[in-house]
Amino acid sequence: MAFTGKYEFESDENYDDFVKAIGKYVSKVEMGRNCKIVTEVVQNGNDFTWTQHFPGGRTTTNTFTIGKEADMETMGGKKFKATVKMEGGKVVADFPNYHHTAEIAGGKLVELSTASGVTYKRTSKKIA
Repeated sequence: MAFTGKYEFESDENYDDFVKAIGKYVSKVEMGRNCKIVTEVVQNGNDFTWTQHFPGGRTTTNTFTIGKEADMETMGGKKFKATVKMEGGKVVADFPNYHHTAEIAGGKLVELSTASGVTYKRTSKKIA
């Protein structure tokens, strides 16, 4: 499976500007900067379980099927419904206040989130 694996945060770009664009407070900007998130993805055909482990033991898990509406949760804990799509090998979803894509490029998990013309890029290296 293309996405299945465990990935550890390696680098990011435009974090501060993106967090401000989605309306988060300065305290949240500081908390999340260079946050060593570990992302575990299990893909079985069009079915995904996407889990993010945060420092301090907090975990967020989203389970979804490509093309079907699913109950989702943001990193901040906000619950919403979304239909996740696959476009050109990328997982694509619209979160409440940003557009998100994820792909495997060069063996790494590359995620782009865009809000108000600002794009945040997070790259994670495969560790398992």
